[in-house]
Amino acid sequence: MNWRVSIGSMLVATLISVAAAAAPGSKSQLAKAGDDAPSVDVELVIAVDVSYSMDLDELAIQREGYEQAVVSKEFLQALRAGPNGRVAVTYFEWSASTDQKIIIPWRLIDGPESADAVAAEIMKTPVRRGSRTSISGAIEFAMPLFDENPYRGLRRVIDISGDGPNNNGVPVAGPRDAALQKGIVINGLPVMVKEPSFATMDIDHLDWYYEDCVIGGPGSFVVAINDREKFKEAIRTKLILEVAGRVPERRIVPTADGEPRVSCTIGEKIWQERWGR
Repeated sequence: MNWRVSIGSMLVATLISVAAAAAPGSKSQLAKAGDDAPSVDVELVIAVDVSYSMDLDELAIQREGYEQAVVSKEFLQALRAGPNGRVAVTYFEWSASTDQKIIIPWRLIDGPESADAVAAEIMKTPVRRGSRTSISGAIEFAMPLFDENPYRGLRRVIDISGDGPNNNGVPVAGPRDAALQKGIVINGLPVMVKEPSFATMDIDHLDWYYEDCVIGGPGSFVVAINDREKFKEAIRTKLILEVAGRVPERRIVPTADGEPRVSCTIGEKIWQERWGR
């Protein structure tokens, strides 16, 4: 089942207790017997939207949010609570179906020093922007990255952020389902800090779209960002939950069963109606 968490009243103390409660005995089919690759608790692909609908301030806050999250005491506590006490992370930025750029190749985070190194690496690359929004392209780009990872995790997770629906490349449902068939979990970070506008291709209820069309897999969840001031807190919350391997424990709402509440091809339809291509 998929879940949604609101960060509005979630306290740091709750995050710490969630991280500390990570079950060290949980195993995954991904941890194969006889696999000689070093073990980690999670292989985490962070896929970050840099389309033009994200303004420069949002892009900067997003970068800073991930940089600060990986060195936070709550993140490091969640890290220590895992059965291996380490995670493998790669970070890439995306926009159109053919526009993905790896900012950080696979890196091991196993404590404060390696976390500091990853945080510094996140911030050293200049902020960039790209046209169109292809969530499907981001998922297709992310899947083979797991095969290139020198570490083997108990879980494989794609952490995907964005401020609009898929409007480029193949429809999102196909790549989403392909990832789920590989045992990959997809979590979502929909950015909803601006009112929907004609110019930016924004839609109402982007969180519903992410819940019903983008995320999936056991324990998958959405952390929606509705307040610019909560941007960094949301990123930290999401990474802690992913590292701890936990489903949010407060203000949980199961996503709708059956037909999506927002069409999974709404972005493509809007693009076609406005520009005819």
